[in-house]
Amino acid sequence: MADTATRTMIRTRGRRAYASFGVRPSGTRHPLVATAMVLPLAALLVVVFGGWDAVVTQASSVGVMLGR
Repeated sequence: MADTATRTMIRTRGRRAYASFGVRPSGTRHPLVATAMVLPLAALLVVVFGGWDAVVTQASSVGVMLGR
């Protein structure tokens, strides 16, 4: 019983910490916000590792799969 109370207390503190910064827990992040966060890193990795051809190939394959 005490273990459950401790976990509940810790969880409540975590929620308050998020709320104090005006941030929602990461499990509820909007997909567009997540995309905006990831795209700069993805672009950097494409440039650094020269993966542009792979990106174009994958995009082309997806386009063919979708019938375009």
